[in-house]
Amino acid sequence: MQIRNKQDFWAGVMFIVIGGAFAGFAQQYEFGTGARMGPGYFPTLLGVLLLLLGVLVSFGSTSKSQPETEVAKIGWRELILILGAVALFGFTLPWLGMVGAVTLLILVSAIASHEFNWKETIGLIVVLLILSYLLFVKGLELQFPVWPTFLTA
Repeated sequence: MQIRNKQDFWAGVMFIVIGGAFAGFAQQYEFGTGARMGPGYFPTLLGVLLLLLGVLVSFGSTSKSQPETEVAKIGWRELILILGAVALFGFTLPWLGMVGAVTLLILVSAIASHEFNWKETIGLIVVLLILSYLLFVKGLELQFPVWPTFLTA
């Protein structure tokens, strides 16, 4: 058995690991029955389904009809910038408010792109700030600061 499509193989392995972890961690909750589902029922079933999907995808990567592929290099810089932007958003939201935190989130995320453009980034910031305000502050009435704390004190 030769792995022909390495992208599918490693995607299947990722599904197996994540599905197994979900199903495993869900075992600490009561499973219940089909008629009276416990809190562990849904995550266990989803984990098992994801695990089975991973087995199918990984097994399918060995088929002779699959094209031979290699796994592309991981863009560590981009990955770190995107994850860092999300962490920065969560860390700065209480002090910079929604306006500052969303602005930082979009700026740092946009820098991760190979096609970074200031004009598009500023337009995106404005549109997402307006939509975030309308959805989260007005629509859902979430209680978090909109403006930085040094402007409201």
